[in-house]
Amino acid sequence: MHTRFILIQTSHAGNVGAAARAMKTMGFDDLVLVAPRWANVLRREETIQRASGALDVLEKCRIVDTLDEALDGVDHLCATAMTPRDFGPPTRWPREHFAQLMAAPAAVTDAMPPQPAGVAFLFGSERFGMRNEDVYRCHACLSIPSNPQFGSLNIGAALQVIAYEWRLALGGFGAHAQTPARSGAQPQSGALADAAQVAGMLTHLEQALVGLGFLDPAAPKKLMPRLNQLFNRASVTQEEIHILRGIAKAVLQQTEQLAVLQSVAQAAGQAKG
Repeated sequence: MHTRFILIQTSHAGNVGAAARAMKTMGFDDLVLVAPRWANVLRREETIQRASGALDVLEKCRIVDTLDEALDGVDHLCATAMTPRDFGPPTRWPREHFAQLMAAPAAVTDAMPPQPAGVAFLFGSERFGMRNEDVYRCHACLSIPSNPQFGSLNIGAALQVIAYEWRLALGGFGAHAQTPARSGAQPQSGALADAAQVAGMLTHLEQALVGLGFLDPAAPKKLMPRLNQLFNRASVTQEEIHILRGIAKAVLQQTEQLAVLQSVAQAAGQAKG
């Protein structure tokens, strides 16, 4: 399955080079930077030095402005954060979570959700860590077992551990031969929705809930993060996303029509008065 490593608002150029090197040692090359501190981070001397031969990873690396852009084609997200969040995804050790992912069937079944087609690992800023909003979007929060009195890892080291554990779960460098091939392409109705599709649906659903008066935009509390986690656990398909967006669209149309009728009724009442 396709694997992507995403660094969010990286502030030290050397960490980008270290990340590229760690990825290449484990056979991965899809690196995306979200709003790094330096616009020319891929060309900075410290980045190139710390990459230590992984220049091909840097050459392929993409820089984007938002996390949404970085998640194209990804349907399973893993945050890397030491501190569990309230209402956030479950916190698991990498090896435990990866074993569960690989135990999933290759095709959709009623018993278990399928293996994801694209997996991404998110790493937050050195200065701020990961925002709650980004963690809430993830299916799992990975916590590397470490010394409770000194558990802080720099990005390069943390990425190396995650990359190693993930490569191990994939079967090592013989994974392409050991992983059973999918028995034909999944039908459109069974294709998992990616992160961007889920995010778009949630935005649409939020608008509908506001229109209904169910959600107060001034005090949303944790409703949308909870719904985000619900849909992550459900492993929704693209067809299901279309259904949910159709429902949201119908709700918005009805609330708009109701608002028009109420406006007309108020105008008529004022005219009579």
